[in-house]
Amino acid sequence: MGGMGMSDTLIEVKHLKKYFDVPSGQLHAVDDVSFKIEKKKTMGIVGESGCGKSTLGRTLIHLLESTDGSIFFEGRDVTRLNAKELNEFRHQVSIIFQDPYSSLNPRMTAEQMIAEALKITKRCKKDQIEEETRRIFDMVGLDRRFLKSYPHELDGGRRQRVGIGRALAINPKFIVCDEPVSALDVSIQAQILNLLMDLQEQVGLTYVFITHNMSVVRHISDNICVMYLGQLIETCPTKELFTTPLHPYTKALLSAIPSTDITKQKEQVLMKGELTSPINPVPGCRFYARCDHSCEKCLEPQSLQELLPEHFVSCCRARELNQL
Repeated sequence: MGGMGMSDTLIEVKHLKKYFDVPSGQLHAVDDVSFKIEKKKTMGIVGESGCGKSTLGRTLIHLLESTDGSIFFEGRDVTRLNAKELNEFRHQVSIIFQDPYSSLNPRMTAEQMIAEALKITKRCKKDQIEEETRRIFDMVGLDRRFLKSYPHELDGGRRQRVGIGRALAINPKFIVCDEPVSALDVSIQAQILNLLMDLQEQVGLTYVFITHNMSVVRHISDNICVMYLGQLIETCPTKELFTTPLHPYTKALLSAIPSTDITKQKEQVLMKGELTSPINPVPGCRFYARCDHSCEKCLEPQSLQELLPEHFVSCCRARELNQL
């Protein structure tokens, strides 16, 4: 997929695969995924639970080792780095987890958790750690009176701000945001999303934002990849995905967004049939069994095709169905 120069690209993923061995074969959690992320931009990854979103995010920053494929970070393939180079790479990437309670150490204060990250990366001198920790508190909108607070003493929004501060402490260029607002009250979600966007502008961060919530990803992402059973089935600029979805699965996802418009509620696309197993999957479209438009050609291997400028879709009937 083209459209941007190498100098603008922070991450380029080529044919990435992550398989897990199970008693009955191999589970294809991420299967032949390719995309690019531009510097200081946000790539949204959306799909149902279990489609491989989180596995993809963890593989991008080498929390999980890939089965095959390449991940280029600033032009270097991180899947081929030695131990020293990999350690340097990990100081440039970070992750914000879904559940701010379980991802924080219950025996450490908010101050200690951020200070620990500063010590590990040796970003600043020992006598500067306290000052830098307080600066990070200010960046993420935490009152300094919570410096000595433990996770159980904070509400969900403040806990997630600590998690964001811990991610920022290593001064990363790239952050995987793995469902960072799904465990929060709706009233707090917008605050955290706005914080992430403000930090991106201030620090120049690049995000992968993983979620199953289409409304959330619309708010924060520049581009979106739609994922289904380990594969990308559609990717394009955010605005275009919501105005001109091309894949039947994407249309079904968008139709499920709650609306007060009665006519839109009647137009909801209901997916029938059973999920294709991600274990030892057969070639062909994995949405085949649930798609109202499936045909014999869908059983052949599919790949992303550019049907509109910067709009790629993996569906052999997309051009016909959308009258392109």
